[in-house]
Amino acid sequence: MREVLGRLPLFSRLDPDQLDQVASACRLVHLGRGEVLFHAGEPATAFFAVVSGQVKLALSSGDGPEKILELIRPGETFGEAVVFTGQPYPVTATGLASSQVLRIADVVTDLVDRDPTFARRMLAGMAVRLHTMVRDVAAVTLWSGRQRVVGFLLGLAGEDPGPGTIVQLPATKAVLASRLSLTPETFSRTLRELSDTGLIEVHGAQIVLLDPSALTPAAGPGPTVH
Repeated sequence: MREVLGRLPLFSRLDPDQLDQVASACRLVHLGRGEVLFHAGEPATAFFAVVSGQVKLALSSGDGPEKILELIRPGETFGEAVVFTGQPYPVTATGLASSQVLRIADVVTDLVDRDPTFARRMLAGMAVRLHTMVRDVAAVTLWSGRQRVVGFLLGLAGEDPGPGTIVQLPATKAVLASRLSLTPETFSRTLRELSDTGLIEVHGAQIVLLDPSALTPAAGPGPTVH
């Protein structure tokens, strides 16, 4: 458990005693594909870190399709904010694949009280998530579907991608479409259009960015999001 914690960015700078303290209050949860970790509205008793696999955070109206808000990858944490506010979980967390998830209990609140560096790292992680959500709202309200798809692909490619950069779609096209507030048909059609214009090649879940520098201008004016 201590080794697993030490590989997570949030805990990488803790000293051995602190790691032991956190490890004593952690439990490794094996989550099957499609298995729910927690439902929206349940009391928030812990936050989580993905060790392997992938977890989606989604909202559901009960009578319509779910809206996927975030895809959590290995090394990323989720649920921190609600643990500290005492509010219930606002979303449902579900395994997108067979996953290992670390359940981290309330010992972390003691570390926040005693260790300013750890507290700053917690705040930084939550600030990044807030910033991402603000950009997502801007994307849904201000940007075209083409801009959202282009921004997502460039985000997967990282900084300064060159011609021929290959990106791997991290989930099914239906899941990614929901993440970008698009229909699956629109997402697939946009990929085809980008392929037809020679900007990308689509090989299943692998996308080759033939000319990354031309992708943003081809999407039209406006910033990108990922």
